[in-house]
Amino acid sequence: MISLPSFFKPQHILWLSWTSVLLFLAACVQLQESGRSVFLVTTPEQEASMGAESFAQLKAGGKISGDPVTNSQVQRVAQNLIRQVNVPNANWEVVVFDDPTPNAFALPGGKIGVHTGILPLTQNDAGLAAVLGHELAHVTLRHGGQRFSQQSGIMLGYSALGIALANEEYKTRQLWQTAAGIGSQVFLTLPFSRSHEYEADRYGMTYMARAGYDPQEAINFWKRMEAASNQPGSKPPEWLSTHPADSNRIKQLQDLLPQAQAEYQRARL
Repeated sequence: MISLPSFFKPQHILWLSWTSVLLFLAACVQLQESGRSVFLVTTPEQEASMGAESFAQLKAGGKISGDPVTNSQVQRVAQNLIRQVNVPNANWEVVVFDDPTPNAFALPGGKIGVHTGILPLTQNDAGLAAVLGHELAHVTLRHGGQRFSQQSGIMLGYSALGIALANEEYKTRQLWQTAAGIGSQVFLTLPFSRSHEYEADRYGMTYMARAGYDPQEAINFWKRMEAASNQPGSKPPEWLSTHPADSNRIKQLQDLLPQAQAEYQRARL
């Protein structure tokens, strides 16, 4: 049986709890896009700087596509979506990477990357808009900054645990540190990431509809993604993944479709 470290006396637990609450409140920020209060230790300027640095590294290490048809489509769809979002002081840059990996991304500060490998699955402008709307939602909702802030908080917790266990036996320290690592991953990091994916799907569907793209194509795209990856053992169970199961994403998008269709009809007037 694992014994409770001697550090964890009631007064210490109370002190740590109040300290955690005060730290959270000090770094609590209300998001302009959603109105939700979230834990953020970064500023938009810091996030944009990190995004620009990462994007420069990706361009330096990747192969940029020179295909005019592909670039024209990606630029066209991206610009239509950019007009629907509010990213203060963004320095927009859209790059197509000649990469077979089915992927696309958007980074803080207005950096958008699209792999050519995603295009067979998007199939058309609306399918591409579903993907890019999702990625832009990660930026408008500051998901990158939230993940960085969460990891900073977890690392602070690990440090506090290390101090608390300093006088314990080696085996006890190992057991508690292993339990903390697994617990933070399964109960904090992974659910946090999945919640961001669901939120980005929701806002991304709205962005594409406002840009004049039929939101039904978001559902069609994820059905194609599900079919493409529907191989036994190709994905871990949802509770061990950073992303929701494709079937669950599709279910949420189907529930949101009537509202998104109303946005789409207004955009067409």
